[in-house]
Amino acid sequence: MQSTSKENSIVDRWLNRVERVGNKLPQPIILFFILAGLILVISWFISLFNVAVQHPGTGETIQAINLLSKSGIQRIFTEAVSNFTQFAPLGVVLVAMLGVGVADKSGLITAVLKKLVMGAPDRYITAVVVFAGIMSNLALDAGYVVLVPLGAIIFAAKNRHPLVGLAAAFAGVSGGFSANLIISALDPLLAGLSTEAAQLIDKSYTVVPSANWWFMIASTFLVTIIGTWVTEKIVAPRFGEYHGEHSEEMDKITSKEETGMKSAFIWTIITVIGIALLAHFLLRGENGDLIKTITPFVNGMVPLIAIFFFIPGLAYGKKAGTIDNSDDVADFFDETMSDMGGYIALAFAAGQFVAYFSWSNLGTILAIKGADFLQAINFTGLPLILVFILVAAIINVFIGSATAKWAIMAPVFVPMLMQLNYSPEFAQMAYRIGDSTTNIISPLMPYFAIIISFAKKYDKDLGIGTLISTMLPYSVAFFIGWAILLVIWFIFNIPIGPGGTLFY
Repeated sequence: MQSTSKENSIVDRWLNRVERVGNKLPQPIILFFILAGLILVISWFISLFNVAVQHPGTGETIQAINLLSKSGIQRIFTEAVSNFTQFAPLGVVLVAMLGVGVADKSGLITAVLKKLVMGAPDRYITAVVVFAGIMSNLALDAGYVVLVPLGAIIFAAKNRHPLVGLAAAFAGVSGGFSANLIISALDPLLAGLSTEAAQLIDKSYTVVPSANWWFMIASTFLVTIIGTWVTEKIVAPRFGEYHGEHSEEMDKITSKEETGMKSAFIWTIITVIGIALLAHFLLRGENGDLIKTITPFVNGMVPLIAIFFFIPGLAYGKKAGTIDNSDDVADFFDETMSDMGGYIALAFAAGQFVAYFSWSNLGTILAIKGADFLQAINFTGLPLILVFILVAAIINVFIGSATAKWAIMAPVFVPMLMQLNYSPEFAQMAYRIGDSTTNIISPLMPYFAIIISFAKKYDKDLGIGTLISTMLPYSVAFFIGWAILLVIWFIFNIPIGPGGTLFY
């Protein structure tokens, strides 16, 4: 990292220390193999003590599984291929990149960015990137694939360090995962789990997907402001000017590019209308409740994203002269997948580690033990809520899935808080804060590996330590800012969303 930071800054010295320690770690692909091996050893060691917990939702006894047993070793070899092919981010990334690749290789993305950066005032670029990252969560995980690298390109085009733009986009996409101006696909998933947990106390209780909407809207602006401030005041000064080999120079827009963008714009509208009609078809439930029947549309989001980029990219290429026939499109596919070669190799190692961690039950045991500890503290009021957020944030470092963690934590904390007169919607809202704030500093977060691969485009020597130390100020600032917002909401008893209340 080319840093111009002042060594006499306490924050800077601390972050530099984190970076130096982190960069002593091996390359990500080697690190994941090492971590996978450690999980095997730890699973054997923990199993010697017959460690077990009871799942709070199902009552099932969950024991630590020894993966160095005969059956464990057999599973390691027989499921190695499926661990790779079923690694969740792999398919999402590759399918989305087929469409994004056509839009990129045809020149559409570059042309649009040129139009954007040449007309946008420099002082608003950071806020726009962070805000766009938050809003990208409407398309589930697509923001990791699309917006994070775009953030780097936009900053490079503005003659700023591309890794600063990448960090700002990553902060918005991942750190602001639970904020949005619109109800996202995550809301009905969490609401369903909250309802099941609430009905352990009140059989008639239902948590609606819109229950946290007002708080999420406010959170969108909060995260945008905090993310912009951290980028400009902490991250950007540490990186200084970019002196790397890779640049994103943008010439003036040509007449062919203008024609291509006009065609792409028309076909983008046509594509959006087509997707909207498809959504209307898929979301038509018997009772006409679109929110509760959102799953069929959500499950098809990734190929829809690919189509959303592919059709305008194709339209642009035909008008701009970068696509003559189907052979050019096939070449774009090939080039895009070639660019993803490093990530594919990394996905194999990461897939093995994630599978071993799941098979051993270590993540589940850690989550339940953490929940038991919080319950044993016997806090009440805001101290309880704040400690609950902290525990959720810590657990999030080890278990990336928001729904998996809530499936474990909700049956414990929702009934407990209901007995203290706090609503399930409030418990869910507090959980979402903890779930979002540590995404950006967890190497176990599934998309962490691809963020590193994007960053290496601009700094081939970049290590895990550099990325973690860069994102740590965002994580701390988001946690503090979000906690303060929750306290304000709590003290003044502000409605948290349609159908949601603070108190039970």
